[in-house]
Amino acid sequence: MIDDDLPYWVAFSHVKGLGAVRFRMLLTAFPSLQEAWEATPTRLVSAGIPSRLVSVIQQARKKIEPIKITQEIYDKGIEVIRWDDDEYPSLLKTIATPPPILYIRGHLPLEMEKSVAIVGTRRMTSYGSSTAADLAEYLADNGVVTVSGMARGIDTVIHHSTVRHNGKTVAVLGSGVDIIYPAENRILAERIMHDGALVSDYPPGTPPDRTNFPPRNRIISGMAAATIVIEAGEKSGALITAKFAAEQGREVFVIPGNVNTPQSIGTNRLIRDGAIPLLQKEDLLDFMKRTVISKPKTISKPLQMSFEDPLEQRIIELISDEAVHIDEISRVLHLPAGKIGAILTMLEIKGFVTETNPNTYRKNQSLF
Repeated sequence: MIDDDLPYWVAFSHVKGLGAVRFRMLLTAFPSLQEAWEATPTRLVSAGIPSRLVSVIQQARKKIEPIKITQEIYDKGIEVIRWDDDEYPSLLKTIATPPPILYIRGHLPLEMEKSVAIVGTRRMTSYGSSTAADLAEYLADNGVVTVSGMARGIDTVIHHSTVRHNGKTVAVLGSGVDIIYPAENRILAERIMHDGALVSDYPPGTPPDRTNFPPRNRIISGMAAATIVIEAGEKSGALITAKFAAEQGREVFVIPGNVNTPQSIGTNRLIRDGAIPLLQKEDLLDFMKRTVISKPKTISKPLQMSFEDPLEQRIIELISDEAVHIDEISRVLHLPAGKIGAILTMLEIKGFVTETNPNTYRKNQSLF
């Protein structure tokens, strides 16, 4: 059912650069998002929206008819849920920046509170493939929902094995839910939707883009009670998901790998850094039976980003909506460029910043 304000949630979700934190600013400053959509530039600036983004909103108003675009989305069989809806995944509400709106094809399983995220490299070995298939089969047989990203490699194996054994699985996409990527997974996507769902916080029609995937990974880990990593290279996107899981207070399990293969560099380092090696599938079920995650019914406080290092917070504050060179950050903070570079690398791995040019970074606006 489409209520009076939903079309304006949908409209704002189409505004590039309006992340979860600024969405919250609008909800705090205006009695409804319809009023925010129709507000003057002065009122939007007073609500805390940067002038550059206000200009983007004004341009979006000329192209978007909220009621029309929302009806078109529903006509495509796509459901829209907001973070204050009962259907919104309860575990996802507990993370620092839950996406304000989710687009869904299929049906979110009722058992999402006992779901497990499983991720890994696109360039898997035969060991990684067989291990992923075996684990997904075991979880499906025991009624555990799997969550992954439908990327090539480990993700695809997890979804395939889950549906093949009549389990329920959720694929979180880095594109609109109407755009299947990679294209060869179209049949898999249809099978996923039979008992599970395709999910994205990007509006329908959004093409896959490399900057979409790091923020997407926080949703994969945020929807699950635990995250398992099966094979990850030194710079694998699976490591981003693991870091988000740790920051969200979720347990991270790792399948130990061969120390002589590049696909195991990232996973074995996760174990070194404190992740739990998963040596028996039964250990995971034992964890699921005893784990309890606090789940707030509503979100009432302004969102806060969490950073492990205070310098991360200071650097994020210095990076405006425009790209900033590392030397400028170094000059302002009176710190060596090498130290700043190391922190920026970590922020990039987490998905908070993107390197637009050599040594030049900007914030990932979908998170702010």
